[in-house]
Formats: sequence, C-alpha cells, structure tokens
Amino acid sequence: MPATPALPPAFAGLAPAAVWRHFATLCAFPRPSKAEGPLREHLRAWAEARGLATVVDAAGNLIIRKPASAGRERAPGVVLQGHLDMVCQKNAGTAHDFTRDPIVPRLANGWLVADDTTLGADNGIGVALILAALEDTTLIHGPLEALLTVDEEAGMGGAHGLAAGVLQGRLMLNLDTEDWGEFYLGCAGGVDVNVSRPGTPEAPPAGHEAWQVTLAGLRGGHSGVDIHEERGNAIKLLVRVLRGLEARLPLRLTSLVGGTARNALPREARATVLLPAGQGPALTALLADWQALLRGELAGVDAGLTLGVTPGAAEAVMAAAEQAVWLASLHAAPHGVRRRSLAVPGVVETSNNLGMVDVGPGGGHCNFMVRSLVDSGSRALADEIASLFALSGSGVEIAGHYPGWRPDPASPLLALAQAVFHREFGAESTVQVIHAGLECGLIAARYPGMDIISFGPTIRGAHAPGERVEIESVGKAWRLLGAILAEAASLPSHAGAIQ
Repeated sequence: MPATPALPPAFAGLAPAAVWRHFATLCAFPRPSKAEGPLREHLRAWAEARGLATVVDAAGNLIIRKPASAGRERAPGVVLQGHLDMVCQKNAGTAHDFTRDPIVPRLANGWLVADDTTLGADNGIGVALILAALEDTTLIHGPLEALLTVDEEAGMGGAHGLAAGVLQGRLMLNLDTEDWGEFYLGCAGGVDVNVSRPGTPEAPPAGHEAWQVTLAGLRGGHSGVDIHEERGNAIKLLVRVLRGLEARLPLRLTSLVGGTARNALPREARATVLLPAGQGPALTALLADWQALLRGELAGVDAGLTLGVTPGAAEAVMAAAEQAVWLASLHAAPHGVRRRSLAVPGVVETSNNLGMVDVGPGGGHCNFMVRSLVDSGSRALADEIASLFALSGSGVEIAGHYPGWRPDPASPLLALAQAVFHREFGAESTVQVIHAGLECGLIAARYPGMDIISFGPTIRGAHAPGERVEIESVGKAWRLLGAILAEAASLPSHAGAIQ
C-alpha cells in the first residue's frame, strides 16, 4: 500500500481537517474511470487498519461497514454513497497525465480550485465526507455502510453491477450534488448513442498544403448541469465552420477530433484540412470572419472562443463522399436542450450532448449522451439520432441505459433532513430535481423501498478545467451530515423499512 501522501500546502488550516485530509489523499491518487483500483485498495487497507469490515464486489465497488454507536444498534442502517472516479479534463498545452500525476489545487477567495485541470471535487468531496464519518469516533449514528462505486463518470458501471442483497441499510445519503442548501430527490436517466463508420483512405491531391484548424477557448462544463446555459459545443461549431469553408474553398478533410468525455461539453476541437497551395491567406481571412461571427453569437456565454490555423501534415485524406457524410450528419445532429419539464418547472427534461468525435481517412466514431427525466424521452431522442446516421449506413449502437430517479416528495428521510437543516442553520432548504445523472436511480431499482436523498457542498465548473469547491460549504455539509446521522440514529428500527 502506498504511504499516505503529505498534506499539500493548499490544504493547511482548512476545516474540517479530516474531510480535507481525505480529499488531499484523493487528489494524490490518479482516478480516471475504470482505473480506480489503486485508490480503492488504499482505502480498503485504510479501513481494515481501523477495524472496519470491507467488501469489494464483482463490479469493483468498495463497501465499508462501521458498527453503530453504543445503544444505537437497532436504528435503521444508513448507506453513505459516492463514486471514486473523476472526469479528467485539462486545458490544451497542459502537461498533466491523469494516469500518473496528482491534482494540484490552490486556494482562491474561499474556494479550492484546479486551474488547468478538473479538480475531482465531483465526487471526491462526497467521498471525503464519507471517509471522515467512518473515521470519526464522536459521531452518533446507527449502522453505517459506505458504498464507494467505480466507473460512474463513464457509464455508471459500478452502480449497474451492484447486486441486490449486498446493502443492509434502509436509508441512503448520496453525497454527489453540487449546490449547498438543496436536497435532491430525483434525477435524469440517460443512454449513449455510439456511431461508427469505416472509411477508405485516399492519397492527398497533388499540389495541396495541409493546415490544422483549431477551435478552442470555450468554457465546457457538465453536460447535464450546464446544458441549459447554451454554452458552445466545440465539435458542432467547428463542423459549422468547415461546412462554411467548403462553400468558399476546395477543402479536403483529413481528420476531425474533438471532446474527451461523453458527459462534458466539448471545449476544443481540431481539424486537419488540405487546400491547393497558395490558399493559406484566404483560409486565415475566412477563419477571422468566423471567429468574429461566433464570438458575437456567444457573447456573454462563451466569448473566449478562438479559431486558429497552423501548418499541418497529412499522409492520407478522407474520400470526398465520406467527408460529405460526416460533416452533414454531424451538422444535422441535435445537441443541447430538447425539452423543458412541464411537471418540474425550471428543470430541463430532455437533452443531448455531442461529446466526442474522432474521424480520419480510415473512418471514425462519435458519441452522443442523451439525458431525460422521462425514460421514454431519452429513448425517443436516442432513436432520432440513430435514425439520422442510419440514413448514411453508419453503424449505430444505443447502449448504457440507466434509469432516472423518480422523486418521492413524501420521503420520510427528506422530512427528517429538512427539519435538521432548519434546526442547524436557521434557514429553509429547497428541494430539487437535477438534470444530471446520479447513481440513485440504479440503486433504487436494485433496492425498492430504500429511502434516498442527495446533498453536498457547492461545486462549480464540474467536468471542466477550473473546477472549484466552496470551502465554507464543505464545513456546513459535514455539520449537516453528522446531524442527520444522529437524528436517524434515534428512529425506530422499522423506520425506512424496505418494502
């Protein structure tokens, strides 16, 4: 087991100290989706060294059990749930290796932030809160189970693989939401649409020069939480630019690459194109016009957009027919908010993110992540996207469906948590439904009757470089967690019984 890393300077003096110490450990361990093993084994050894029982299930999830406080053994068990992995995004030119390098945060005006990478506060802060609760001997609580899942950000593989009958708790606190003072009671479900298409490379035309066109400077963000803000999608915008260039120049496309995560709004995209020698100045001028146009359209939302061009290299080029299929299909494909909820005013019901594309002379692929509060809504939009690409004979796979989490406004756990919040902070909390995907829906399907709510501190910019977490709200979330556990420990043993 690796030694526990020394506490970085940014964490010195932060309270609650235990929570921040655990988050520092998470920052030190690389934890992309599907590569959480070293961190999981570190935490397993940490728990066992403290006499806590551990289980790693067939899906790779880590379950840690802590006995109840003395005299609270008959209280209903509580599951504390979060995920170990993080979205790995970095700014162009940042020499960070998410498979090897630690996250290096800094303090900035009451926030902990990672400047050029994602911070991993989603969901590292939730996991840190859970670990601190397992460690704290002063908390009053009934039987506790920590469910630390894997692969949440890349398809919820851990939650999908969670078997029925593993968890013993009747109540669950998910700590994976990002607005302090709000309790979440429902979330969107989702499904992926994966498109692939082969191609036959062609030799570059004689007398042509290669250029790399790069669209960058967008804010990006979480494809569920931020989708309603109409931020720019680098893939969609660059495809639009390329189609505009096609109308003015004899352009041949060699490659198109953009986005790095299915659930992150693409911040950057690049294309390598071929033009007859001497057309470079015309290309530069047209891109300057497009940059001004797009900045105007995105003013106040993504005005930092840049379009640049540099000399490139190409050993092959896409067939003209394949170029036409890819650019027309990607241009026509939907992205963004499709429908807003009539049942839950102010909440997006159905949306779609064109998150990744990688196309070259030999073919390529792209991914769409569809979300909806209504399962039939996500299925319908996914089928629409699949139908569009089927028109060109492209291969389409609809996969990875996970259900939404249906709100239960009559939740006894919600009522308890709201009462505790009012008592502890002298203010009213709010109840929300989130358009992002939480593991609660999948877990609720495995454990019908389990009473579940979600809350957490304030996090901004999740899934994008510059992600940050508000330090004060972490302390409040810790206080709230302890108070809810103490209140739940006073409930009769039949409270929250699974039906």
